[in-house]
Amino acid sequence: MFKSSGPLVLEFSDYLSLDDAACEVRIRAAKERLGDKLVILCHHYQREEVFKHADYTGDSLKLAHKAAYSDAQYLVFCGVHFMVEVASILSSGNQMAILPDLTAGCSMADMADLDTVERVWKELGTLFDPDQEVTPVTYINSSANLKAFCGRHKGIVCTSSNARAVLDWAFSQRRKVLFFPDQHLGRNTGYGMGIPLEQMVVWDSDQPMGGLTNETIQNAKILLWSGFCSVHQVFQVAQIDAFRAQYPEGKVISHPECSFEVCQKSDEVGSTEYILRTVRESSAGTRWLVGTEFNLVQRLQEEQRSQGKNIHFMAPTVCKCPTMYRIDPQHLLWILENLVKGIVHNRIVLPDSVRDPAYRALQRMMMLS
Repeated sequence: MFKSSGPLVLEFSDYLSLDDAACEVRIRAAKERLGDKLVILCHHYQREEVFKHADYTGDSLKLAHKAAYSDAQYLVFCGVHFMVEVASILSSGNQMAILPDLTAGCSMADMADLDTVERVWKELGTLFDPDQEVTPVTYINSSANLKAFCGRHKGIVCTSSNARAVLDWAFSQRRKVLFFPDQHLGRNTGYGMGIPLEQMVVWDSDQPMGGLTNETIQNAKILLWSGFCSVHQVFQVAQIDAFRAQYPEGKVISHPECSFEVCQKSDEVGSTEYILRTVRESSAGTRWLVGTEFNLVQRLQEEQRSQGKNIHFMAPTVCKCPTMYRIDPQHLLWILENLVKGIVHNRIVLPDSVRDPAYRALQRMMMLS
């Protein structure tokens, strides 16, 4: 699904020795030359040296909207592979969605694959007709193949911003949900809707029938995939307890990819956009413990310093998204200077057999948003 097009003129190896300062000057020059033909989109977890060059920043939902409504010829996405796939699906035929480094994947997305999801669907078919009983919901942090699976089975995509609205829609269609790949977003969202924990069960795809009894499956409202985000699993209840002991007036806000226990201990739970908005709108002098990726927290800390706000990263050790971090100024500059020459590298192209059903699942989500 990933391919480079056009002759190789500027070798990436020529950019490896450039320092970030030199890259910054040349990136700005390339952006100026490309003008309206180019849009750079950056996720909140992106490193600052790249983030500063963004035309649009946001979480997955916001950036999906920006990609869908952009008129630029080149959509350079400084994120990870599933984000660029979404941009490719939602863009028009004459636009090109580009990922500066093709190795920027997502470990959570890799925890669910099409063959395994289709096998699970067949296993459910031994108990009931899943197309009549189950709405498949895939987190946007998943491959285009899984979005296409949802499109073919009248399912939908969700983000951390709209997961509750998506689950409301899903239950209006059928009585059960198969939610993948992130169990924590599914559980935290479902619990917030009043669904008991015992009706949200983890399906272990390595075990026949998910390692569950037929009765358990029949009684479940949400079947949760066993995936997770490694970055958000470093946050622990003990870290919250230590913060509250030292700063009893402080507030705790966490991303719903965190564990159920961490989210239950938090004052607020929400997407990256929700975290940013909540902290920005809080009173001057407020103190916050934030459970999400380090780059976002550090940027928010600097931004809010003038307001007298104290922003703490929840984990005692720095934890950055390792694959997002692969997008660096050197890769971005290599892509842009080739585009100035009319050469396109790392364009993400999907076959119509994937693009069309994935588009249907994304459109259902976009209409709810």
